[in-house]
Amino acid sequence: MSQTISSPVTELLEQNNIPFEVIEIPLSEDKKPIRNLEEWLTEQGKDPTSVVRSILFKGKSGSFSLLAAAGSGRADWGTLRKHLGERKLRMAEFDEVPEVTGYVVGAVPPIALPDSIKVLVDESLSKYDEVIIGSGVLGYALGLNRDSLQNLLINSDNGEFLKTE
Repeated sequence: MSQTISSPVTELLEQNNIPFEVIEIPLSEDKKPIRNLEEWLTEQGKDPTSVVRSILFKGKSGSFSLLAAAGSGRADWGTLRKHLGERKLRMAEFDEVPEVTGYVVGAVPPIALPDSIKVLVDESLSKYDEVIIGSGVLGYALGLNRDSLQNLLINSDNGEFLKTE
């Protein structure tokens, strides 16, 4: 059963003729994404490590950056601070995320963001042919070809921003 959703993300993909799959993500009773998302995706035949997490940071300068990373690696704070030229960096507060990105926590995509947000793309994305990104709408994700996503991220900074295990 295919759902139709509309957001700045789906509009951007459609404008660029990029095919995508809408993936409905069950929400818990308190309208939050389910905790066992990895398990659920595996049951759907999807690779849970191919989910691109969009993590928003705020620097001491007041500017916001978003790290797009796949897999389970943790952000390397030292590398991020150095790359962004920030002495101090913190994760964005829960209520800052929708204010800054226009999307709720749990649905933030790495694309279709305000120009004020600097996007960093971790090289972990290169491990996947197909990736899953936030759709901009809570309860839905989008599956698409990684190369198509990378084409929309041409103005982003690419690098190794995760701690190596």
